[in-house]
Amino acid sequence: MRLHSLPQQITFKAKKRVGRGHGSGKGKTSTRGTKGQKAREKVQTSFEGGQLRFIKRLPFRRGVGNRSGEETIAVNLDDLKTFTKGSKVNVVSLIEAGIVSAGEAKKRKIKVLGEGEVSVALKVELPTSRDAAEKIKAAGGQVLENSSSSN
Repeated sequence: MRLHSLPQQITFKAKKRVGRGHGSGKGKTSTRGTKGQKAREKVQTSFEGGQLRFIKRLPFRRGVGNRSGEETIAVNLDDLKTFTKGSKVNVVSLIEAGIVSAGEAKKRKIKVLGEGEVSVALKVELPTSRDAAEKIKAAGGQVLENSSSSN
């Protein structure tokens, strides 16, 4: 075994102990320089020398708003092509079909919109747009009246 083949030891730098007398080399001003606000007390990083801080210059933005983007998940009629004749279309069936994720369905509401065409009769148990409801009924399907809403 030779010195160059020994594994290198990981050494940790000791914490700087300041203000322990001038014999330590870090006494008197304790590495803070001389005089001034920063020598006497801790100064916030956001402090701009008495000038109005940047965060205070910004306009008020009260509340957090909608973090997840839109309020509703839009499901178009084209997305419902995977369903067979007479099947129910609800939140559970949309999750099983992979059209909507379970996490998104918990956070937001789902609404069926009239983009595209539907060729099979479906029983829709979700809020629908007026256009989508007409197309579903024209294909021989059903829309629960209490769940449909206007645009």
